[in-house]
Amino acid sequence: AALTVRFLTRRFIGEYGDMEFIYSHNMTVDGREILFHIWDAPNSQQTEDSSSEEKRIQWADSFVLVYSICDRASFNILPLKIQFIKAAKEGQSQEKVPIIIVGNKRDLHHQRVVSSEEGRLLALSLDCGFYEVSAAE
Repeated sequence: AALTVRFLTRRFIGEYGDMEFIYSHNMTVDGREILFHIWDAPNSQQTEDSSSEEKRIQWADSFVLVYSICDRASFNILPLKIQFIKAAKEGQSQEKVPIIIVGNKRDLHHQRVVSSEEGRLLALSLDCGFYEVSAAE
């Protein structure tokens, strides 16, 4: 949620609940006006209803999966999530689904438990893009 709000408003807000939101945002990219629809869904540690997750996957054209570099569990869930997305999206067509893995909280390097190299290697092994960022900075 912090990255989404930062993208939309250029402001940082540090605390969020476990709420889902759908945002719409116009932006000019390469001289073209683009309308983004962003379904911001927090990762639940509880077992999620797979039909809800399936609905979000079918709705989306691309995916940004964010983990905290300070939280190993948020990183470890990524391979399963990506496999689920690819099975649902690529099973229907031959097109590769765009997926980006983002390690957040780069500013908290002193609390880091997931290395940049681990993030890069995971993205490479799953054929995804990779970035490390700080929503706060």
